Amino acid sequence: MKREFPSQGEPARGPAPTALIGIVFPGDTNHHGTLFGGAGLALMDRVAFIAASRFGRVPFVTASCERVDFKKPARIGEIVEFIARPIWAGRRSLTVEVGMTAETIVGAERHLRTRGVFHMVAVADDGRSQDWSLPTLPDDIEAGRRDDLQMADIVFTDQSNSVGKMFGGDALAYMTKAAFVAASRHARTLTVLASSERIDFQRPIDVGEIVEAQASVVRTGRPSRPPCGRRTCCRESVI
Repeated sequence: MKREFPSQGEPARGPAPTALIGIVFPGDTNHHGTLFGGAGLALMDRVAFIAASRFGRVPFVTASCERVDFKKPARIGEIVEFIARPIWAGRRSLTVEVGMTAETIVGAERHLRTRGVFHMVAVADDGRSQDWSLPTLPDDIEAGRRDDLQMADIVFTDQSNSVGKMFGGDALAYMTKAAFVAASRHARTLTVLASSERIDFQRPIDVGEIVEAQASVVRTGRPSRPPCGRRTCCRESVI
């Protein structure tokens, strides 16, 4: 059944998608050992908000979401990727389509788990004129797909330090997760962090800001035997 949208605004293919990538850890699962449905919905709403904010450059709230059916469960250890893309823009409302896929590290099996549509409303109260409206969606998606991994997220208060800036440890953890996903996708085996070189923080990150990590494999080495004695721990190196 074709989805009908309000008359104002114009359907379009929309801007480049926004990706939020994570790993299913035990704390995110239900008693069946699969990703908790509420956690999946929260992440879908989160990436829809990021995609809307990037497009409109104003704060948004979620007005509603359409029916979401989970076709297959995501299991512990799988990489889950949420892709969001605005598909319709009205005067102050935006419709964002979100798809969730999960992939196994070993075997590279990748399946669509669910897809949903979120309706977002802009709440700009920064002195804009009454006739302010969202920009029109572009006719075409951005051309070209980068080879490196890109994953976006938003900084919440539980990730901030005592002065309201993103805690350095959370920033390092986010960068490490991006490196892990890039390395695991390249090697198709489990990887662990062996070391990292010097990291300089150029500027603080405020709560509410969108952060994006980019990671790519730039060099691979021969398998090494780590202290644990298992060769598969450090099969690939990422710099």
